[in-house]
Amino acid sequence: MDQLSTDMLVDDEFDEKPDVAIITPDSDDTMADVEPEPESEPRADDHEAFMRKHMPELPDQETEAEAINTWELKDWRNLTRREHGPVFECGGHPWRILFFPFGNNVDFASFYLEQGHDEDKVPEDWYACVQFMLVLWNPNDPTMHVMHTATHRFTASEGDWGFTRFAELRRLFSPQWDDRQRPMVEDNSAKVTAYVRVLKDPTGVLWHNFINYDSKKETGMVGLKNQGATCYLNSLLQSLFFTNAFRKAVYQIPTDEEVDRSNSAYALQRLFYLLQSSATAVATTDLTQSFGWDSKQIFEQQDVQELSRVLMDKLDEKMKGTEAEGALERMFVGKMKTYISCINVDYESSRMEDFWDIQLNVSGNKNLDDSFKDYVQVETMDGENKYFAEGYGLQDAKKGVIFESFPQVLHLQLKRFEYDINRDAMMKVNDRYEFPEIWDASPYLSDQADRSEPYNYHLHGVLVHSGDLNAGHYYAFLKPTKDGHFYKFDDDRVTRATKREALEENFGGDYTQLNGNLGQRNPYTRTWSAKRSMSAYMLVYIRETRLDSVLMEGESVEPPKHLAERVAEERSALEKRRKEREEAHLYMDVAVASEHNFKHYQGFDIVPWKGDSENPAHPKIYRALRATTMSEFTQSVAEDLGFDADMIRPWAMVNRQNGTVRPDVPIMFPDMTVEEASTKFGTKTAQFKLWIEKADSRDEDGAPIFGDRLVDPKISRPLMLFLKFFDTKTQSLFGIGNFYANYQDRVSDISPQILKLMGWPAGTSFKLSEEIKQNMIEAMKPKVTLAQSEIQDGDIITVQRVLTEKEIGQITAAGGYVEAKDFYDYLLNRISVEFAPRQGETSELPTFTLALSKKMTYDQFAAKVAEHLKVEPTHLRFTTVNTAGKPKLAVKHTQPGTLNNVLFPGPYNYSASSMQKSDALFYEVLDMSLKELEQRKALKIIWLPDGITKEEEHVLMIPRTAQVSDLLEALQKKANLSDEVMQKVRVFEAHNNKFYKALPADYGIMGIQEYLQLYAAAFPEDDSPKKISVFHFDKEPAKVHGIPFIFSLKEGEPFSETKQRLSEFTKIKGKQFEKIKFAVISKPQYSKPDYIEDEEVLWDLMGSRDEIALALDHVNKSRSFWGKTDSIFIR
Repeated sequence: MDQLSTDMLVDDEFDEKPDVAIITPDSDDTMADVEPEPESEPRADDHEAFMRKHMPELPDQETEAEAINTWELKDWRNLTRREHGPVFECGGHPWRILFFPFGNNVDFASFYLEQGHDEDKVPEDWYACVQFMLVLWNPNDPTMHVMHTATHRFTASEGDWGFTRFAELRRLFSPQWDDRQRPMVEDNSAKVTAYVRVLKDPTGVLWHNFINYDSKKETGMVGLKNQGATCYLNSLLQSLFFTNAFRKAVYQIPTDEEVDRSNSAYALQRLFYLLQSSATAVATTDLTQSFGWDSKQIFEQQDVQELSRVLMDKLDEKMKGTEAEGALERMFVGKMKTYISCINVDYESSRMEDFWDIQLNVSGNKNLDDSFKDYVQVETMDGENKYFAEGYGLQDAKKGVIFESFPQVLHLQLKRFEYDINRDAMMKVNDRYEFPEIWDASPYLSDQADRSEPYNYHLHGVLVHSGDLNAGHYYAFLKPTKDGHFYKFDDDRVTRATKREALEENFGGDYTQLNGNLGQRNPYTRTWSAKRSMSAYMLVYIRETRLDSVLMEGESVEPPKHLAERVAEERSALEKRRKEREEAHLYMDVAVASEHNFKHYQGFDIVPWKGDSENPAHPKIYRALRATTMSEFTQSVAEDLGFDADMIRPWAMVNRQNGTVRPDVPIMFPDMTVEEASTKFGTKTAQFKLWIEKADSRDEDGAPIFGDRLVDPKISRPLMLFLKFFDTKTQSLFGIGNFYANYQDRVSDISPQILKLMGWPAGTSFKLSEEIKQNMIEAMKPKVTLAQSEIQDGDIITVQRVLTEKEIGQITAAGGYVEAKDFYDYLLNRISVEFAPRQGETSELPTFTLALSKKMTYDQFAAKVAEHLKVEPTHLRFTTVNTAGKPKLAVKHTQPGTLNNVLFPGPYNYSASSMQKSDALFYEVLDMSLKELEQRKALKIIWLPDGITKEEEHVLMIPRTAQVSDLLEALQKKANLSDEVMQKVRVFEAHNNKFYKALPADYGIMGIQEYLQLYAAAFPEDDSPKKISVFHFDKEPAKVHGIPFIFSLKEGEPFSETKQRLSEFTKIKGKQFEKIKFAVISKPQYSKPDYIEDEEVLWDLMGSRDEIALALDHVNKSRSFWGKTDSIFIR
């Protein structure tokens, strides 16, 4: 749109926001040439008739006010670029016509309807929903006119709406208007009439574009954010949230001891609290994470009924032993009785059951009462279907279900998705299905039910699905208060809704057909349909007598105190982090190490610059303003360390070429900023690191004495050195402190400083070595100078006592190290490995961590683990761990190399190393030695105890030299089978759900391929010379499923009898068996099924051909019609 001289916005290409306004031209052209039809077409000056014909009232909308205003346009060609008509009133709002006589940047006359408020005086929240029509007509011949209609929500920011290309100027001034003998604009004048109808907007969102829409401001409520495909979850959560008694019960679950959000009860409490207190839409991320869901569940729509039941079960479990115990049962659980009652004798068999919700058939039923009549329908058992009553024999009986009680809050699941036998697929049932606002449940109660209170129910919620099976969206209409309005909860948006929107528009069925309209376009499937795509799939009713207690009218549902406090802390922390991010450019991190850290550190270099900041050896990280001076920063560090500021001085640490980090120079510029010091003295691409040196004492004048003052600078320059002590008794190597030496001193000359630091008496024998880098530790020669040894500031010297032969023998016998160099090598190769039982939480074995050396052989580290577990090392098996924490590869007892090779596979095994954890192993304690186990083969076999209807999977460890007979012996022990059963058991292989081959008892185990599925079943004895392989498929022979098998044929047997034997063999019976269609299919293509009639003989159909297979065509029950593979769960 073009910005004009006022705040009025108009478009230049007739692009009138189709999502907000519906523009209806009167003809195919933008200019409506209306043929005069006196008998039917009203004249433009017959305003009321004209309005009735060309601007009828909109269906489903209520009129607040109407107005008609005509503006006479004179001297058209001499008008200014932009003109305003007179202001008129409609619905309490001022209006006027905005006119561009020469077009709004187009060669068309442009007309708009505009709100008539004075400039800059439009109320901020002002709006009006308007249906309007602008008509340009010739006052000399009112049958000549041009008109356009539109609807629009006028607001302070969108104060005008209309038609940039209202009518082409060339045509308006043409001497002949179409077939008329006069122009439309005659004598340079015309009239324009505005027909304005202001509509009532009970919901406040009619034609709203939802830009800057504030749910909290408009409704007092907020929505839930959609994570991907969690709209189904959002609609259920909002329904439960506004069942206030449920919210109160959830708040009563004790969660004040919860330290994180992994507890689903705490996560739900937190979500409910945020829905109460937040000003914007609330995220469900924490809740779904507490459920244990990942992206698979987040981006896959689930069954709402299943989710509701799982959630209720989980919460009910967490409420046990609390003040909320039993609250959910009292609220949501009713009772029904399943019965079989004899007609002619006094006998009834019945079972009472609890229900949390009721599934009702939609298909074939017109309304809620029809569904309940269908639900409690009585079936008569007579004829061949008589009931066997104990003591009375076969009897005519009535079988059915009746309700004993309905709960306070009744959840009704409408079966909108059903299996279509003709399409052989799940389909959505979009049939019209009505439900009332108030419903009486008493007709469906048994005669014995407690009727002390009426069973009238009020509609509280309608959960809606819009779309079809494959694509759609969920939202909810809820009535939060007893006598209030319905509101629409559509993910993060909450809007007021009319009763019609909540009920009638979600009955389903056909759209109202007007003027041959083909229905509407579904936004989710993008198809046109005469059927409504949106329909209710779940209804929530509340018992009339319990409305006050369930909705807690007049009461406030107070969240637990700790919940509000913790959320306030989270918000404060969030605000703090936000502020830190905004101010991050003003700060920098400075790592500061001191003698305290050095003394606590056992490892390479002076301190660990990376790693656990809680470790006392780890330097402290200061977040300093970049503009802080070094003197101010030193003062802050001194206060932390408990020293006077002048008694410490900072040294800049630098990265040496050999990979170590050592002090370089003291920073002697107190007025230099931290940032300047980092730039001048630090390593450019790394964090600024400082070493804090402490003065030994003060001189007579009170000035601090640092170690370099004790060295005569005239002789040589001083060196600041670090001393570590290798204690052979405790097998430890820790820092002692720092000292100064003269650059030209011999190594033996620094003995006094070392003895003083160590507190050793004079004459103590010791030896020194220099820690150059991790894998370079060199002995220092006493007579060589420090200069000749290339010692410089920041170098590390390690001291150890000289040991006697006896001490050396004792330490070596205990597995210790006697030389600092060897101990350094141990530190270099030391690794902490976590050992966890492979069986996970089901195991009683512990998870523990051991410090081991990467140089250990398999036997050495197995011995260490065995020692910890107090088991035999030969009976342990280790498995590497992938990055997802799952078992990866078993470690063989003949594993070459060391622990390093196990945890860090070499460069030629990239896939293993990149997908493997380097500090963890699974372990198992075996019943036999690993060596013996590796001589066996793990075979997965499925035992079929009852035809093909049940499966038991077993993993058996069989010697590699064994035969199938040994496999059966192991299966007998594992599955606890009798000798009698085992005589009939046979083993066969299957591939891709098709029978492959039967395995004889002497078949070698090593011949069984891993890609084949192994089955064992007890087959009946028979001598039939002809057998046929059998498999299952679903509609198409390529879509195989189920357990294949081999079946014996009988000569001359009609297929009707063969089917009976098949039913006995497979143990598939009743209706399930009746749904199966049988066909013979030729191998190997399995292309065209040839379906078998009952009178045909399978023996003859097979003939002498071996490539024939019998195929059972039936639905694959393991296939999910929702496209999901797992049931929904909550951790």
